[in-house]
Amino acid sequence: MALADDDKVAAAKAYVDALVSHDATHVRLHPDCTRTELGIKTGRSGGHIARSLTFGPQFRLIHQVSDFSATVDGDRVDTSYLVHVQPKFLRLSSRVTESFDFDEVGRITKIIATFSAPVRG
Repeated sequence: MALADDDKVAAAKAYVDALVSHDATHVRLHPDCTRTELGIKTGRSGGHIARSLTFGPQFRLIHQVSDFSATVDGDRVDTSYLVHVQPKFLRLSSRVTESFDFDEVGRITKIIATFSAPVRG
């Protein structure tokens, strides 16, 4: 049975939520999952991506995510959202778009990310 669209969106949202919580335990990553950011490979495996979400200093700057939206196209979920970064008093945010590819059991197999420079919001 194919994975429901709502389940794919929930899996992508779990990843986005982990950017703030720094807790990747609810993110379903395939062991061979890769992440590419602005054309550069930044995640080489599911384990590496999970560790980065949990301990990576690059994600510690994120204190909030807002304006989340998602669309499903087959086994891919395309998302758009704002990340709000430290220091909070500057009110900086950046628009992020990420696509998530899924396997037949709902694990994320590939993440492609782009984002803008932070701007005052």
